[in-house]
Amino acid sequence: MPEGPTLVILKEKLQPFIGQLVVSASGYVKGFDPEILIDHTIKDIKSWGKYLIMLFDGFSIKVHFGLFGSYKINERGRNRASLQVVCNDGEINFYISKVKLIEQPIDEVFDWSTDVMSSGFDIRKARKKLQLKPERMICDALLDQEIFAGSGNIVKNEVLFRTRVHPESKIAFLPANKQREIIKETLNFCNDFYRWRKAKILREHLEAHEQTICPRDHVNFIKADLGKTKRHCYYCTLCQKKYDNKTF
Repeated sequence: MPEGPTLVILKEKLQPFIGQLVVSASGYVKGFDPEILIDHTIKDIKSWGKYLIMLFDGFSIKVHFGLFGSYKINERGRNRASLQVVCNDGEINFYISKVKLIEQPIDEVFDWSTDVMSSGFDIRKARKKLQLKPERMICDALLDQEIFAGSGNIVKNEVLFRTRVHPESKIAFLPANKQREIIKETLNFCNDFYRWRKAKILREHLEAHEQTICPRDHVNFIKADLGKTKRHCYYCTLCQKKYDNKTF
């Protein structure tokens, strides 16, 4: 599933479509007729978390790629697109994607202060939200889109490795300074993720996600599906501390 930094890169790729008129639209989206886009001009293209947002006069559409979604710009795949948007100078095709119509102003729908790629990310708000569920494991909290919009499994594993925290650590037992460190490192890593993904060198820089050996202690990583989310965790039992009591 594409994470926030990847959506920012896609948003940047689509900037040439801003100001273009939609001349044709089709697809098997649910909840609205794609033809409502015809004769409307794309006013802006944004990203929030794992969503791509295309803005028109009076409405917007949001696209979520899920686990298997993809897109093509100015070319077509063999399968029918979830949504095809043809403009006067190019086309965008989304495949196996969830597309929804938004009729409210987007600022009423999306909280930009929770987007890990936003310069306006609110660290204090994130920490307050973390503390609302003290029994939660940090591996689940880092995947919560209401706290860290755009964070995914890569971000989770890399941030916990960088901050030396075991994924099963519970929020209640994480010291305040460690909570702040995790939040700040999430933002730092997402910026690194963006730079590396754009340069096509992300995999070379990953230290924990889908790795087998801890680069600090040179022992095997543990791979396990942990927390309520049951997503893959990669961690080192030597350098990543499990906070499960109040004795630090």
